[in-house]
Amino acid sequence: MPASSRADFAPLTSGNGVSLMAATTGPDLAAAGWAETELLASGTARSYGEHPDAAYRTRVVVRRPADAAASGTLVVEWLNVSSGSDAGPDWTYLAEELVRRGHAWAGVSAQYIGVEGGSAAVDAGAGVSGLKGVDPERYGSLLHPGDAYSYDIYTQVARGLAASLGASCVLAVGESQSAYALTTYVNVVHAHSTFFDGFLVHSRPRSAMPLGEPGCGIDLTARIAAAPTPIRDDVDVPVIIVQTEGDLFGRLAYLAARQPDAPLLRLWEVAGAAHADRFQIGEFESLLGCPDPVNRGQQVYVVRAALRWLESWARGGSAAPSAPRLSVAGSGFSFDAVGNVVGGVRTPVVEAPVEVLSGTAAPDASPICQLFGRTLPVAPDLLTTRWPSRAAYLSAYESATDAAISAGFVLAEDRSAVLAEARPDLLPG
Repeated sequence: MPASSRADFAPLTSGNGVSLMAATTGPDLAAAGWAETELLASGTARSYGEHPDAAYRTRVVVRRPADAAASGTLVVEWLNVSSGSDAGPDWTYLAEELVRRGHAWAGVSAQYIGVEGGSAAVDAGAGVSGLKGVDPERYGSLLHPGDAYSYDIYTQVARGLAASLGASCVLAVGESQSAYALTTYVNVVHAHSTFFDGFLVHSRPRSAMPLGEPGCGIDLTARIAAAPTPIRDDVDVPVIIVQTEGDLFGRLAYLAARQPDAPLLRLWEVAGAAHADRFQIGEFESLLGCPDPVNRGQQVYVVRAALRWLESWARGGSAAPSAPRLSVAGSGFSFDAVGNVVGGVRTPVVEAPVEVLSGTAAPDASPICQLFGRTLPVAPDLLTTRWPSRAAYLSAYESATDAAISAGFVLAEDRSAVLAEARPDLLPG
């Protein structure tokens, strides 16, 4: 075991302020009575291979209620480094739920590339110099010994924060490359650390991240097509896997690792959703240069519901509901008359459709646009046949919203936001 089982912390205050890539600002934390702090986290970490312990100095961004009204739950996100810079995609999806529930959130720079720099797995137009290159004054003292130590760094930071905040429930979350890492964490590391109370694994590829080597990061592009790796079904804490339609085929090819539910494991596959979407990219969509509008599906509401279920389940509540799988026919999906996929977790935009929501982009789209899927129009005659009036459409959309809430895949608190996304303007007057 490492010399210290939890990280030590000191404030990070110099330089240009917190560096954390995001396309949308999220809730107004100050108005909500929340505080954001950034900490230097240090300690000595172990590897899960045959490597000696190593010292580390990384950073963690903490967002939490400023008063004592916190829920006692700490949500720890493994920050995503696919662009070469730290990003918190699950903060973007979950922020509204975190704030209204009073859950503290921490984003951990667990991987080598985010700190020291290296090659980006996805060309997002961002630099790959790592935190130390972005702001040497603020982050110059950071030291990452390599991704062989990333799992224990993540554990130690989470353990130290939980102790300092008095958290009674600690949940691990991560999206895309971070979900790739959490797959390995659940399968290998959790049995040794036995710390986290639950895992939200969001949009993982078919394989699992290697245990890594000292002094370098994981080469995701070389490993993402490795052997399919389901998450172990004998884990002793709840695990919810949320996959989008766009994750099952193509680059991530998750279908080969698809697995049945187990007593403490649920798999939700979201129809009409892409690996990344308009909610994630916001007003910067045009900068992607995609040939079609990016996916405008409603996975955000499903991910929020998954976190709600995970926290309750981890605290001894009812198990999360099981979900039907997306319908696969041969080497692709089955589609309905409009062109949306059949099966899976159904949100109103696919149950009462006025657009085709695809997890797959055009064949000639760039690698990053492939992740964002696309949104296509429905033929006017088909729209008219399906929806004889705007009132009929709006009634069906509202019924689909209430059905998703009743099934547990959308939260009642999000009902107004979901209803506001109806598109009667796409129908003839």
